[in-house]
Amino acid sequence: EILEITGLTEKRKSMPNQLSGGQQQRVAVARAVIGNPKIILADEPTGNLDKKSTGEIMDLFRRLNQEKGLTILQVTHSEECATYGTRTVVLDSGRTVG
Repeated sequence: EILEITGLTEKRKSMPNQLSGGQQQRVAVARAVIGNPKIILADEPTGNLDKKSTGEIMDLFRRLNQEKGLTILQVTHSEECATYGTRTVVLDSGRTVG
């Protein structure tokens, strides 16, 4: 089920070096959700990804939130990624702003 949700069913027998950066990140998300947590803490989950892979990860987070009720706390410098959230807290020099 997790492989299907993350779009990795066809890659289930692949070695890590055979996966793209986006696929490797989806494996990390799959590993995080396998134990049915209530929350995922994601620190710059798209930091090293291209635009397409970034969109795939953010769409995956949205699906996990909507379909599984999973809370995702994401730290990001990307304003685009922040728009995927339902609540945004902006930090400036350790203080919340906005």
